[in-house]
Amino acid sequence: MSSGIAFGKALHLSHSENHLDYRPIPLSRIPQQQSKFLKALQALKHQLSLSLAKLEPESENYQLIEADLLLLEDDELIAQVKEAIRTLQLSASVAVERIFAHQANELESLDDPYLANRAQDVRCLGQRIVTAINGRLEQGLAHLSEPTILLAQDLTPAEFALLPKAQISGIVLKTGGLTSHTAILARAAGIPAILSCQFDAELIPNGTPLVLDALSGELFVNPQPEQQARLTVTLHHEQARRLALQAYRDVPAKTRDGHQIGLMANVGNLNEITHVQDEGADGIGLFRTEFMLMHTSTLPDEKAQYNLYCEALHALGGKTFTIRTLDIGADKEMPCLCQEVEDNPALGMRGVRYTLAHPELFKTQLRAILRAANHGPIRLMFPMVNQVEELDRIFALIAECQDALEDEEKGYGELSYGIVVETPAAVMNLASMLPMLDFVSIGTNDLTQYAMAADRTNPQLTRDYPSLSPAILALIKMTIMQAKSAGVTVSLCGELASSPQLVPLLIGMGLDELSVNLNSLLEVKAAICQGELAKFSALAHSATQQNRISDLQQCITNYK
Repeated sequence: MSSGIAFGKALHLSHSENHLDYRPIPLSRIPQQQSKFLKALQALKHQLSLSLAKLEPESENYQLIEADLLLLEDDELIAQVKEAIRTLQLSASVAVERIFAHQANELESLDDPYLANRAQDVRCLGQRIVTAINGRLEQGLAHLSEPTILLAQDLTPAEFALLPKAQISGIVLKTGGLTSHTAILARAAGIPAILSCQFDAELIPNGTPLVLDALSGELFVNPQPEQQARLTVTLHHEQARRLALQAYRDVPAKTRDGHQIGLMANVGNLNEITHVQDEGADGIGLFRTEFMLMHTSTLPDEKAQYNLYCEALHALGGKTFTIRTLDIGADKEMPCLCQEVEDNPALGMRGVRYTLAHPELFKTQLRAILRAANHGPIRLMFPMVNQVEELDRIFALIAECQDALEDEEKGYGELSYGIVVETPAAVMNLASMLPMLDFVSIGTNDLTQYAMAADRTNPQLTRDYPSLSPAILALIKMTIMQAKSAGVTVSLCGELASSPQLVPLLIGMGLDELSVNLNSLLEVKAAICQGELAKFSALAHSATQQNRISDLQQCITNYK
């Protein structure tokens, strides 16, 4: 079982650097170079076969290594390498590099992101053949005897299969996406991993103490004693808590009297998406796409976004995937965007106001999502929608994107549409918007801020104007009643949903779904499974009658 936190000593898996000589070889050396290629091929196939023998046929590792073996046994590919050596007078190493690079480039150009992701595996396989040609085929890491955090550019399935997993406490890679094979294998093995981490190898010599926090995507190098102590305590608490909650992982979020709730996860990055399956979620109820802009100096183009969404769909395996379009503005600064300074950004150009004002940015995202919907079910929701006129403009842009994709013969899939209810205006105008929607999700963080006129980042105000207040419960109740009368699914994705103590109240009010923070998901599920809908409903009835915050809090505290 992976807690997401790993302690260990650094070890760099550095593939031997292959220095290639691009000068033509003499005609007399062609047979010798062809023979070197075939011998290296046999040596690598033998190593892969040994790896395969250690695995169960139904395992993910087995299938990935088998795919590598099939490629190495491809007669056409072998013939291409031999022909390049003969006709172009290339050394075996250069011929392999060229042919495998060509194969990888062809895969990368495909519109299927999973096959395109295979390109990196093909390049790695070519490099391993070159290494074998040079007589330096790696034999694994069997010598390890203490917890080790492995740092590498990438890992092939065969390399992963040979790892002494009892000693590998964590993995940090410079490459990798959600459907990269290492991500899949690390997840299955319960090894915390950070992908696409641009670490500086020179600043982390082998043997350096490291702590890896996979859920937050942080790597601590030479942690200070207080950091070490804090993370150690966190690890122990997390392990004990997770162990007790594992009993709920694979059971549905259903009350003891049989009422089932959709239990989704709020996520904002690749590392969190990899944990969705591990936490027993029904899918993603909120994917905060603006997080992909926060640490980049350039905007991700349509292809990059399309690949990301497709990777997420593949990782989710058919479970619900709810994408929130870019929620830009307010307290979210984006280095890759030129955002104007506003006197009151919380009431300024944010959410759909910003994206509607920048239609090319919006259409890039919409096109990527529409195309990704060809590969799995996607629910698309729009933040900070207040009135039906905004939805009119959004759906006009979607229609433009659909027409363009048809003209380009790229196609698009069907989407379910929703909004995040975050303002009193959205609640009051909801009836006019519901005919255009398949679901709504209540964002209680902003709903509280706008209803109470209290900055949610100001600690002096959050105590006196909390989300759990009679006014906010009234707005939630109004939203639920309107959605239910229109036959529209209603969810809640704000911080309230992540509180196990408040789950009985929220479900009792009639919500269909909760979307919660990953680290709270099993606790929330436990609260659902341990309760009864009849008691939840009674609590909700009592709570919504309270007029004072203190009385409401007491009502929640007294619930058993």
